[in-house]
Amino acid sequence: MIKNTRPKITVSRDDHEELIDLALKGLGRAPGAAFLLQEMQRAKVVDSGALPANVLSMNDNVAFEYDGASYKDYQLVYPNCANFADGRISVLTPVGAALIGLGENDEITWPNDRGGEHRLKLTAVSRAR
Repeated sequence: MIKNTRPKITVSRDDHEELIDLALKGLGRAPGAAFLLQEMQRAKVVDSGALPANVLSMNDNVAFEYDGASYKDYQLVYPNCANFADGRISVLTPVGAALIGLGENDEITWPNDRGGEHRLKLTAVSRAR
């Protein structure tokens, strides 16, 4: 049985407003837009200074495990800066939408197109400088 696991997520007020706007503009065009919008609707919103250091926000560096593979030295970015080969993941992809707002060691699952599920675990966060 497939069970979506959605841990609590936290985002800064500035990121939240920009990401909702981005998701709405991307609906029907970007693969992760609807997922990002769902995540922003359930997110706890805090002032930028109140965001815990272990919670992933935009432009932060991240290491994570996704469907059994490990990824290190990636950065969560806006679509215009994305380039997976260079380690920059767009927040408008399903993986990017799943990552935003997670804390270290949080896991999230969501359905895939084959009746199974994707599993992602955030293993490390470091703030962008």
